Parts: sequence; structure tokens; C-alpha cells
Amino acid sequence: MSEDKPAETVENTPAEASAIPNGKGHEPGEEISASAKTPLAEDGEKETVANSAQNASPNRTENADTNLPESQEFLSGVEEKKTTRFTDFEGKTSFGMSVFNLGNAIMGSGILGLAYAMANAGVVLFLLLLTVVAVLSSYSIHLLLKSSGIVGIRAYEQLGYRAFGTPGKMAAGIAITLQNIGAMSSYLYIVKYEMPLVIQAFLKVDKPAGEWYLNGNYLVIIVSIAIILPLALMKQLGYLGYTSGFSLSCMVFFLIAVSPLILATHTCKRHVTSLLLSTAYTIPILAFAFVCHPEVLPIYTELRKYKKMQHVANISIAIMYIMYFLAALFGYLTFYGEVEAELLHTYSRIDPYDTLILCVRVAVLTAVTLTVPIVLFPVRRAIQQMAFPNKTFYWPRHIAIAFILLLFINLLVIFAPNILGIFGIIGATSAPCLIFIFPAVFYIRIVPKEEEPLRSFPKILAACFAGIGFLFMTMSLSFIIIDWTTGTSKASSGH
Repeated sequence: MSEDKPAETVENTPAEASAIPNGKGHEPGEEISASAKTPLAEDGEKETVANSAQNASPNRTENADTNLPESQEFLSGVEEKKTTRFTDFEGKTSFGMSVFNLGNAIMGSGILGLAYAMANAGVVLFLLLLTVVAVLSSYSIHLLLKSSGIVGIRAYEQLGYRAFGTPGKMAAGIAITLQNIGAMSSYLYIVKYEMPLVIQAFLKVDKPAGEWYLNGNYLVIIVSIAIILPLALMKQLGYLGYTSGFSLSCMVFFLIAVSPLILATHTCKRHVTSLLLSTAYTIPILAFAFVCHPEVLPIYTELRKYKKMQHVANISIAIMYIMYFLAALFGYLTFYGEVEAELLHTYSRIDPYDTLILCVRVAVLTAVTLTVPIVLFPVRRAIQQMAFPNKTFYWPRHIAIAFILLLFINLLVIFAPNILGIFGIIGATSAPCLIFIFPAVFYIRIVPKEEEPLRSFPKILAACFAGIGFLFMTMSLSFIIIDWTTGTSKASSGH
């Protein structure tokens, strides 16, 4: 593509958030009309959206008689006249690939700490908390998709702009950037510390003598250049559906492989429920187990128009709900009270040279490595929304942002071994905002009062949801402060 130039149809007005008009809702029967606009939109914009919804191209509405809402096309009626923006991809990603991508975005390194959480809380309480968190996460995505459908916007940052102007846009962009940089760093920390041990076990090197291939810093750089960077350079997130499916397959293998180890002999007393003080530490772990909200709208943008993103979200959450519970249960039933916060370390105690254990560790390393590109896409999109809001897609910029992000994260992982405390603070503040607070307050601000008054049940429920976010934020920060003051490391708010 030629040099950067402002998109002709983008205006620097309070209606900046309308850069993606005529988006459809995720609920049956939702329509984009002038009355659905928020007070921030100008009268001219209302007419434009209404006309674009009425003048959709005939060849795109051949199924209108049977399913009108599903036939309303993204950018319909004005596609030929608009300059394509980086958020305006055609949406050719299949339903299955979208499920893989969102499931891979949900599945983070936190899966390795769930057995420890179950050991602290007990099976029954853990299952109850996991169910509550899964339901809350699904409701949070519903709020995002509802707001997106009403205003025709499929960018988290632009929802913030529509709700609160530039401060809302910047707050959403910064939260996404910090949260996902912390998540990517946590994945690469696993690569840095686990991959040398795996290679050492495969080669049966009992006493390393400084070999370069056993140096975690070198391995992180190699993995970033050879695997992560090429995947991060894809133009569309949907292309990563195949690697996401393989990543999820690796975690399924992990679950199948570790299940026979339950039959091992144990000396610890099993328990079904526990009300120990340490149970409170499991709440932040579970609260952020389903963090995927920065990836929801990018995946929604590329999803085929006749599919529904809420169904993608529900299926992805259900799959990860089952995998989370089984991973925690198998780890807990294998080690009970002796389970460590890092499950891979616990399994390596059985026999560090056991072939099955080594394959399991390789599978987990593969899964977290292939998750990094999925998490990088929303960060790049947030940076473009904040720094280049009026620019068209430009390959050099697309590549440069990915390269600089990976370089920065590699430097953090290599030279700041104790940065995890800072990541904990970031996770404890940005994650509740992205999961609870932002979706709720955006919903309250964006949904017109004519459709849902402030005292209506949906908006009251959204306000309570935002309150839960502030509660989780306070709780997580408190646990981190307790860890720092007592010298323990039980609290966790990472993905």
C-alpha cells in the first residue's frame, strides 16, 4: 500500500466513534436506526446510518425474507465508497475458527494455578466460584456486544469514545495495552523458565555447563522470532484459528495425559470443602480466569455476518469451563495439599525424565506460546486507535508495532526478573476494568434512555456489575499488598 493518508470518510468530530456504521446487534431483531444513537451523535450521522441500513446492496440481502437482522451487512451500502480501515475487514472467519481464537484467548497461564486454587478452596467451593465467574464473564460479553450492536462499533476503544469521549477511549486503550502486555510477559516467563528444563530433561543433562541452548534468555528470543513474530504479522486475527485449534488440542492432551497419575499414592488428607483463610486468594485467580474481553470485538469484526458472536462466546467459555475444572481436579486429586502454585513444577517432582511428563510440559509450552499472537492483536489495535485513529491499514506500521511490542516484552522478560509484582498490580487494576467496569458503564452510557431508562432493571444490573468490578479490584490489590508485606506469594491476578 502507498504512504499513509487519512481515510476520507473519517472526521475528527464528536462522532469519531461512528467510523464503523451500520453494525448489527447480536440479539435477534436488533436493528440499527436513528433512534438507537446516543446523544453524542449528530443529526447528520443519524440520517447517514438510517440511510445506509435502508440502502443495503441487494446482492447481500438475498436471505432477508428469512433472517433480516442476520442479513444486515457490516458497512453495507457504503462499502464501495469508503476507504478500508484496519477495523473494517470483510469478516470471512468461520464460526469454528472464531471459537478456537476466543477459547485460546481465554486460556492463559492461569490454568496452571487452578489446582492450587482448588487445594485451597476445596472441590465444591471451587466449582461454585468457577461457575459464577463463567456466568459473569458471559454476561460481561453480552454487555459489550449489546453496546456494539446499538452504535455499530466493533472496537473497544471506540465504545469508550462514544460513551465518554477521548478520556474513555484512552482509558480503554491503555487498559487493554497494559493487561495484554502483562499477559504476554507471563507466557514468555513460562517459556524462559520451563523450556530450558524440558530440553535439559530430554538431553538428560544433569549438570548444565552454560550451554547456550539451555539459556532461557536465548530461548525466549528464538521462540519470539521463529514462532510468535510470523503469526503476529498476519493481517487478520481469523488466520490464527488453526494455531488456536492446535493450542487447545495441546491442552486437551495435557488433560488426558495427567489423568492416569491420579492413581498414585498420597499421604495428604483429601477434603471436599475448605474455609481456610487462604481460600480468599483463589478468588482473584478465578475472577480473571476468563479474561478475553479485549479480543472479543476484534474477533466479532472478522466473524461472518450470519453468525452470532454471543454464541461463539458462550461455547468458548463452556469449553474452557470444562477444561479449567478438569485441569484443577486432576492436579488436585494427584497431589492434594502438596500441589504447588505452578502445576508443571509439581508434576516434574514425580520423575523429571519421565517421557509422559516431558510431553505434557512440551504441550503446555506450545499452548502458551501460540496464545501470545492472539493477545498481541488487541494491543496493536489499541495502539492504532490511540495514535493513528484516522489512518488506513499500512503494512509497515502493522509490522513495526508488532516488532516493537515483542522487542519490549522480550527485554522485560530478560532483564526484569522481578517485574511480576508490577504485572500483578497491572492485572489487579486493568483486568477488573476490562471485565466488569468498562462493559457496564459503557452499556449504561450508550444504550439510549428512551430504550432503557436509568432505573430499568438491565441498567441497574449493569451498575451492580460495575460495583463487583470495584470490589474485585480492591480485593486483588489488598492481596498483593499482603503478599508484599508478609513475604508470601499466594495472590495472583494474572490471566
